[in-house]
Amino acid sequence: MRKFLHKDLAAGKWFQLSLIEQMANIGSEISRAQKWQGKDENSFRNAVYRALELFDLTLEDKRWLGRLREIGRVREVFLDTVFGKKEYNSSLKELNKYFFYFAFAAKNTGA
Repeated sequence: MRKFLHKDLAAGKWFQLSLIEQMANIGSEISRAQKWQGKDENSFRNAVYRALELFDLTLEDKRWLGRLREIGRVREVFLDTVFGKKEYNSSLKELNKYFFYFAFAAKNTGA
């Protein structure tokens, strides 16, 4: 059995959220990772792990079967940004900007 960082979400609450809300939550963790990068390694690493867990929960959500390639690709870019910077040459700042629009949409749709 997997040990989850987001216990309530993994227990089923995550699968009640819309894709916009799920992506906005992932973006929150990416924002935290950006905030702590180069300042507090433990906080940075924890935010990275939480973001990856949320990505994985989203990929497990059967409602998004037609969106798995897109979700998987942004997870891949995130991993490359955090650990590699070889394939996509992206930054957490750029990813944070991408995810900002999900947070904006979630807030403005009342989600």
